[in-house]
Amino acid sequence: MKPLPKSLWASTATPPVTYPPLAAHVAADCVIVGGGFTGLSTALHLAERGVRVVLIEANEPGWGASGRNGGQVIPGLKLGPSEMRAKYGDERGRRLTTTVGATADLVFDLINRHNIDCDAVRNGWIQGAPGPKGMAEVQSRVEEWSAEGADVAALDADEVRARVGGGDYVGAYLHRGGGTVNPLSYARGLARAAAAAGAQIHGDSRALSLERVGQSWKVSTSGGSVTAPKAVLCTNGYTDNLWPGLAETVIPVLSSVVATEPLSDNLRKMILPGREGVSETRRVLNWFSIDGKGRLVFGGRANQEETEDPNAFSPVMARLKSLMPILGEPRIQFRWAGHVAITTDHVPHLNELAPNLYAGLGYNGRGVAMSTMMGKLLADRVGGARAEDIPFPTTSIERIPFHGWRATGIALAIGWKRLQDRLNP
Repeated sequence: MKPLPKSLWASTATPPVTYPPLAAHVAADCVIVGGGFTGLSTALHLAERGVRVVLIEANEPGWGASGRNGGQVIPGLKLGPSEMRAKYGDERGRRLTTTVGATADLVFDLINRHNIDCDAVRNGWIQGAPGPKGMAEVQSRVEEWSAEGADVAALDADEVRARVGGGDYVGAYLHRGGGTVNPLSYARGLARAAAAAGAQIHGDSRALSLERVGQSWKVSTSGGSVTAPKAVLCTNGYTDNLWPGLAETVIPVLSSVVATEPLSDNLRKMILPGREGVSETRRVLNWFSIDGKGRLVFGGRANQEETEDPNAFSPVMARLKSLMPILGEPRIQFRWAGHVAITTDHVPHLNELAPNLYAGLGYNGRGVAMSTMMGKLLADRVGGARAEDIPFPTTSIERIPFHGWRATGIALAIGWKRLQDRLNP
């Protein structure tokens, strides 16, 4: 089992529960591979219905992106309501809009219902616009989501500066339903809730093979196996070759994060005094928030390797200094990184890989809220809901062309998008 990176979250999260490795050959109603938000949410929602669930995780619950991300609970997708209707048709587009608009509600409802201690703050999410293009997106998003009944508003430059404490934004989108959490504590809380509801969770249990046995699926580890009529793969940015082609449906992109030492009382009064989460309309964006002890958490695209080498975080640090000159030379306490999964259509994928074999992945930087909802939708499907009754369309695998060249492609794409951000912000 691999240890967690030395992140802020690992240093401050609620203590872990040890889930023993799978050491027997067991049967279940559903086997889940992957102990991140998607798998844990699926397990929780199924266990609450009385379904016999066994979840296996290669390391510990929350080890991957779920325990490394920025902890921002962002309602909705990158697509707006009109784009969802255009893409999926009016009826399904409207159902999908309602579903993705409720993702943050689901997260905070689970936190409250299961008493999950994860430094949850629901004071809103701000998306800063650095120029005319970004501000046009903000105005359109406010109009569309206001029509759907969402609690949203457009902020002008002065309002953004007052809330953020710095920045170069000409305005921003505010969704008051967003918020922040310690994501590793949230993942551990979901695991505790799922186990309390009856789910069987096994850590240090990497899935080595997946095969069809009669009318069931059999997942084998080094210590045992789980056989169940239904199976769900929830491995997202850490998807391997357990199922042929699934890894080629998403692009794993490294998100690099730094966290400062706790800010002074004066700085805490100026920088995000309301503790909103902040992101941007930029194509290559940065994001930031404040934790419960007053540390500034700041992330973005940097090196494509998981490392603690300070030099690898240079792009993130450069942006932090330019955005928050009030900090002077930031005093960094933690540096870490993890892979998020990007899809080419900017929409998460709910795949039906084979009869009664499902996968949910590809959250495009909005994984805390959207993966929690995906788990609920997967539980609905496993529990007997028809594909047409699920707001997300259930699709087969569509491999990304030239996926083997993704490292080169990512570097070129980031460079091109950075140029676009400079020319048309």
